[in-house]
Amino acid sequence: MYVNTPLIRQPVETGEMWLKMECDQPTGSFKLRGMSRLVQQAKAAGADTIVSSSGGNAGLAVAYAAGKLALKCHVVVPETVPQLTLERLTALGAKVRQEGVDWSESDQVARHLCDQLGGTYAHPFDHPEIWTGHSSLVDECVASGLEPDAVVLAVGGGGLMCGVLEGMARAGWVDVPVFAVETYGAASLKAAMDAGGPVALESINTIALTMGAHQVADRAWQWTQEHLIHSRLVSDAQAVAGCRRFADEHRRLVEPACGAVVSAVYDGLIEAHKPLVIACGGAGISLSMLEQWYSASP
Repeated sequence: MYVNTPLIRQPVETGEMWLKMECDQPTGSFKLRGMSRLVQQAKAAGADTIVSSSGGNAGLAVAYAAGKLALKCHVVVPETVPQLTLERLTALGAKVRQEGVDWSESDQVARHLCDQLGGTYAHPFDHPEIWTGHSSLVDECVASGLEPDAVVLAVGGGGLMCGVLEGMARAGWVDVPVFAVETYGAASLKAAMDAGGPVALESINTIALTMGAHQVADRAWQWTQEHLIHSRLVSDAQAVAGCRRFADEHRRLVEPACGAVVSAVYDGLIEAHKPLVIACGGAGISLSMLEQWYSASP
């Protein structure tokens, strides 16, 4: 269901970066890799109804995969999810319920709904099948012959990081550092690294809503003990600036989560000359939204 996305070289001030264009997936983000694998596994086990919670992109991936496999799909999203995302979920055939001030609250609703319906729950980031699905993007980079000196990616709940590190281990990239990028208002991995284990953030305060997990997956934290991972934080303004520059240079709109990642490279926060940068994408974005955020930036 997912596609082999382009790998694009872009010169930058520090050398060059190689962009894995996950924004080119059919649903607009890397999420389709892992979520389609999870939904396929669920159907093979006899499921006819999939229930998930999402800040947007995981829900779109679940709805897309469920539609391809003729399964019923229910997605619970927070009240903050933009109307554009709601419309896209509905267009894919999902029954959408908007409840909860953030993803954590929506997830509680989704689990209760799943019990009521007798469906199969699909976690948006914390599941081994999801990680294995995401790891396929590293396989594609290896097949292209790329040998990066770092990998740069966004962290929300940590599903992408877990998948990429699984793929890196398989590829033998054990000495290649990972730069994990978060916004200041949703830095759950940084909080775990500072505390010596996963901890829950008291609140989420960022426009990068799809990064808004209060706590990273346990496996994401474990990876910080097994692989060299550097934490990098950026502001919302930097993330928006990253979205704008990415749009200018690649003619694609991406969410602030992706903008945060590329801004870390653009702004010289990554100590590498040839990093692989996961352009994670995101479908909950429009030109008017981007311009509104930019106008409100300090």
